[in-house]
Amino acid sequence: MDRFDRIFELHKLLSSTRQPIPRQRIEQELECSRATAKRIIDTMRLFLNAPIRYDRERNGYFYDRDQGGMYELPGIWFNASELHALLSVQQLLTQVQPGLLERQLAPLRERIDQLLKTRRSGGEDLNGRIRILRAAARPTGRSFQLVAGALAKRRRLQLDYYNRGDDRVTTREISPQRLVHYRDNWYLDAFCHLRGGLRTFSLDAIRSASTLQRSAKELETEALDAHYSSAYGIFSGQAEQTAVLRFSRQQARWVATELWHPQQQTSWLDDGRYELRVPYRHSPELIMDILKYGPEVEVIGPESLRRKIADRIRQASALYS
Repeated sequence: MDRFDRIFELHKLLSSTRQPIPRQRIEQELECSRATAKRIIDTMRLFLNAPIRYDRERNGYFYDRDQGGMYELPGIWFNASELHALLSVQQLLTQVQPGLLERQLAPLRERIDQLLKTRRSGGEDLNGRIRILRAAARPTGRSFQLVAGALAKRRRLQLDYYNRGDDRVTTREISPQRLVHYRDNWYLDAFCHLRGGLRTFSLDAIRSASTLQRSAKELETEALDAHYSSAYGIFSGQAEQTAVLRFSRQQARWVATELWHPQQQTSWLDDGRYELRVPYRHSPELIMDILKYGPEVEVIGPESLRRKIADRIRQASALYS
């Protein structure tokens, strides 16, 4: 967490209550030492005119609302996730088909515009100064609304689904569990009654869909999280193996700050290389992510993953020989 983030977090903390915030809690929330917390408070007082007062009896800090009511930070004070969320929603709304829900969505678009404008740093519209780029996004397809409707009503769906892996279409009855937006594409987590288990379906691969009157099979949130959050990427199921990846000293400067998986393990080697351990079940997506680093990464294990990477590199090299 850098100084900007700590100022923002301290402002939110002090704005959320009228009671003094203990110094120990400030240090915990800001993830910093006592000295750093004191510097952040002094910076806000001196340079941002923040009316921060100290209550000696309760050993806590608070905003003095007698000095002009609710204090607001000047300039752009969204954190990264809030700014990304607002701009993403705004851009998604502008991409909605003209005329479709236009009257219903107009107040929401206006409200987001107002939020962005009130936090601008100059006269220009904030949205015009920040871009959100989407790469390799596939069309959602024609079934999004039908799928979302069945999910909301807890009804089963019948799908004609195209499996790119084996290049064929199968008809399935599924119980939708939740929609997932992952790497700029939409997916549906569902219980597949044909396969008798949880599966993930890409919405753009649904050739046709119809809502059934039968109620969807209900699964607990804990079961869904355990199935879909254990392994690497969009591929579901309990992780069975751990990929051990070693990145070069140069590439480590970037990879060391990346989160590949919530349960990843990392370490720095004596020669400056960076080791990353990632749990996974199915390897296709992991292989694609590894290959993009070329000679900057080596797969140490498991041996089966190392062989797959080596085979792909040899096949690619043969195209240019």
